Amino acid sequence: MVNVRRRLPARSAGWVAAEPVRIALLTYSTKPRGGVVHALALAEALVELGEQVTVWTLGRGGDGGFFRAVDPRVSVVVVPFPDLSGEDVGPRVLRSISLLRKAFAEERDAYDVVHAQDCISANAAEPCLRTVHHLEQFRTPELAACHERAITAPRRHVCVSAAVAGELRAGWGIEATVIPNGVDAGRFAAAAGPEGLAERAGWRDRLGRYVLAVGGIEPRKGTFELVEAMALLDRDDVRLVIAGGQTLFDYRDYRDAVLALAARSGVEPVLLGPVPDPELPALVAAADVFAFPSTKEGFGLAAMEALAAGVPLVASDLPVLREIFAGAALFSGNPGELAAMIDRALDHPDPDRRTRGRELAARHTWAAAARAHRAFYRRVIG
Repeated sequence: MVNVRRRLPARSAGWVAAEPVRIALLTYSTKPRGGVVHALALAEALVELGEQVTVWTLGRGGDGGFFRAVDPRVSVVVVPFPDLSGEDVGPRVLRSISLLRKAFAEERDAYDVVHAQDCISANAAEPCLRTVHHLEQFRTPELAACHERAITAPRRHVCVSAAVAGELRAGWGIEATVIPNGVDAGRFAAAAGPEGLAERAGWRDRLGRYVLAVGGIEPRKGTFELVEAMALLDRDDVRLVIAGGQTLFDYRDYRDAVLALAARSGVEPVLLGPVPDPELPALVAAADVFAFPSTKEGFGLAAMEALAAGVPLVASDLPVLREIFAGAALFSGNPGELAAMIDRALDHPDPDRRTRGRELAARHTWAAAARAHRAFYRRVIG
């Protein structure tokens, strides 16, 4: 049924604070989505502190492991999730919950803490703790119900920003613990340094000057607005490059609309799809501008990685992004402003803002996030 690197025996009653906490972190995918990146990095930082962590996930499309290698001290359980031809989003969500729930139920007594990172895994593992990375509004009935229950059912909540915690408080009366994301700043800073020169040069030889967006083509990432902005920018010396994009949801109609707009506007985006993890830092570091025109975010991990590489950041003027990136980013509220800010960052990158961006990214460590999570877990257990 599952691909298991290591199993943990059940703990007897009477846990004390001196013992390692046995933690199950659950996520819905093996792909490089924000919540998955978060789960893996947090797991590795927690085992570095001496805790015992297992990451549970669904292996879609035959995946037997995550998009990158995982610290061998972290146990990994991949529950097979075979594709079904013609399956709609609603039934796929329900089947995801059912398969993960059935597999995890056999093992949950082995853990002191069960911590879900998304609405699918929160439904599968309840009762649990839940990180709310961002809040959505879904039209698919099954997904809307999954989202609502994944907010109301968990015992305790973590949010990666105060803005999302405020949404949770205003909408549901729930008080969450705020623990910001970490970022592997050193990895992206190295890609921007002398040791990353050859890899950066490879991307520049292939792409020339480019504005980069990471996350694929989907409504939440504001891709339509970004293409509008690039059309208004009307520069032939810079290209739009879009990386990433594998997700559970079906955005084909939105993608078609974005590509139709690009064709009408004379914008020719380079669609890289998912980029192998070892190649991502150089792709980011070689960009002239990192565009982050999201309509909904919880933190902005990809944007923080760009700052670590010293790349000018242009972001949507959202409260959460003001909270996280004030002083390090340029902000825009519509495609016209986005075009103007990209143009400004291309021709007049601000060295002080870039320095503040690097310093900001360096302060957001996974070690700090892990220490805060460990304290949170021990309060819950205690």
